[in-house]
Amino acid sequence: MSVRELEREQSPKQAGLGPVGWLRWAWRTLTSMKTALILLFLLALGSVPGSLIPQRGVDPDKVARLYDESPALAEWYDRLQLFEVFSSTWFAAVYLLLFTSLIGCIIPRTMTYLRELRRRPPAAPKNVTKLPHAAVIEGGPSLEEAAKRLRGLRFRVVTGDGWISAEKGYLRETGNLFFHIALIGILFAIGAGSLYGYRGNVLVVEGDGFANTVAAYDRFMPGSQVSAESLEPFTLHLDDFTVSYQVAGEKRGQALDYTAHLKVNDRPDAPARDVELKVNTPLEIDGTQTYLIGNGYAPVFRVTDGKGQVAFEGPVPCLIEDKATMTSGCVVKAPDAQPSQLGFLLRFLPTSVPLTDGNHASAFPGELNPEVQLLGAFSGDLGLRNGQPQSVYELAPPETLKKLKPLLMGTAVPKPLAVGQSVELPEGAGKLEFTGVKQWMTLQVAYDPGRLPALLFAGLAVVSIAASLLIRRRRVFVRVKGETVEVGGLTRTEGSAAGFAEEFADIVKVLSAGENDVR
Repeated sequence: MSVRELEREQSPKQAGLGPVGWLRWAWRTLTSMKTALILLFLLALGSVPGSLIPQRGVDPDKVARLYDESPALAEWYDRLQLFEVFSSTWFAAVYLLLFTSLIGCIIPRTMTYLRELRRRPPAAPKNVTKLPHAAVIEGGPSLEEAAKRLRGLRFRVVTGDGWISAEKGYLRETGNLFFHIALIGILFAIGAGSLYGYRGNVLVVEGDGFANTVAAYDRFMPGSQVSAESLEPFTLHLDDFTVSYQVAGEKRGQALDYTAHLKVNDRPDAPARDVELKVNTPLEIDGTQTYLIGNGYAPVFRVTDGKGQVAFEGPVPCLIEDKATMTSGCVVKAPDAQPSQLGFLLRFLPTSVPLTDGNHASAFPGELNPEVQLLGAFSGDLGLRNGQPQSVYELAPPETLKKLKPLLMGTAVPKPLAVGQSVELPEGAGKLEFTGVKQWMTLQVAYDPGRLPALLFAGLAVVSIAASLLIRRRRVFVRVKGETVEVGGLTRTEGSAAGFAEEFADIVKVLSAGENDVR
């Protein structure tokens, strides 16, 4: 055997961690404070898209508008679950990891804290005058009197043979511990709200109502523990919706106030009460909050088919295309029209004004001169009876739209229609009438049982972190040598020595004061 082979055989071999070792390493890494801070940062970072990108559960109209304006970008947002950030799988993964990490941090910290509470202050050093803060009192109090005075200053006091050891500031660690407990409480409250709460969106037109049932929602997002019986049985009716705008100046057209005038029944057998619902002032009924989150126009149309029968009549909510002027796109579908179904693409102009090129546009978001532009009229099978869901803001899917017969397009389209005007379709296919204007509002109804606990835990977190930052851990030692009393002090909190100097001076004054002065 060669010398190299002998050295290789005698050299120590590196031991592998093994499955148990890797699990221990993963647990220690996950439950370290560094990992908890990184996860907390990721949770905050992940919340940013939820504030910048429209969310389906909050403003589905803006999501639909983004699909129309930038379909490729919207598709990527949807793939990354950015339209539903707070219910996405990646956000839930960070949330659960943070929850686990905080629990892993708190358990050993609590054990250490309890041991620290039971620990007595250490004995006073022999030379207390060599401590960072020191003073000598001639003719000072006795050992018992000095201990009594320190207890009066809320120090934890231990006495020995000619010495006193006093310490306080334990609330610093208490604040630190309760801050972490509050973070877990916030996460737990959010989780409870996700399990036992629900959110839903619904669009209501003037003159219509809403009953808080699952079937009445346009979009309903319940927690896993929510059933149809969990919903509060209230109803509301939209009597009127008013919007006031700035009419002059640089901010002309800016909305100043939105008010929905409702009649609300808290229960089926309860009398109706009048409610004015405004933005950021929700209607609350037994913990269920109803928010006003959007509004728009719903022109009223009547469609008469080729046989002279009314195939459709009613308000049509329009999707806002330009928020500044409230120019909106509308789709009217008449699937019951005979001899063939009819569909219309329209643009609603709240304050229509003619342009120099002969076209028309809206000059103001308020309803001053409402007109409707007919962009196209079609006949044929709209695909509403094939079992596939369709958007109310689309006339038909692209493949179906290609099969429809254009009745009016391009230059054949007449001038905008004012209220009370109508347009006859060619070939005796029917007639479209513009009969009036209503407004619609979108509501978000939310029930979150974790809302109040989350608020309380957030308040606890603020108080706790303030206590952790402001309270100093400090020790005071006293040695009595005859008529001489030596006092020394130091802080156990880094960077707080300057603040302790004034407090130490006050402690010395208390110890050096005469018995009558202390009383």
